[in-house]
Amino acid sequence: MTEQIISKQIFASRKLSVTAFGLLALAVLLFPLPAFSQGCALCYTQAASSGAQMIAALKSGILILVLPPTLGSIGMLFIVHHKRNQIRREQGGESGQEW
Repeated sequence: MTEQIISKQIFASRKLSVTAFGLLALAVLLFPLPAFSQGCALCYTQAASSGAQMIAALKSGILILVLPPTLGSIGMLFIVHHKRNQIRREQGGESGQEW
């Protein structure tokens, strides 16, 4: 009986988490693009007046600044997922603990 209550609570918690994540993603997508930029007039005019080489350097600079944190985050998620499954396998079915 208590296992059914716990499983219903876990299901409700997961459903709430998925709903909250979905609403957050929707809110982010609904923001207009200018809201994410700084809107600095000096930066805008400097970038607009620069040549093709400067624009290419700016694009590669953005890529260089975005790539390492993204790869680090993906690597950390992989490690955490792997360790989580490893701990679950070591514990087996029943741990004898009541949460």
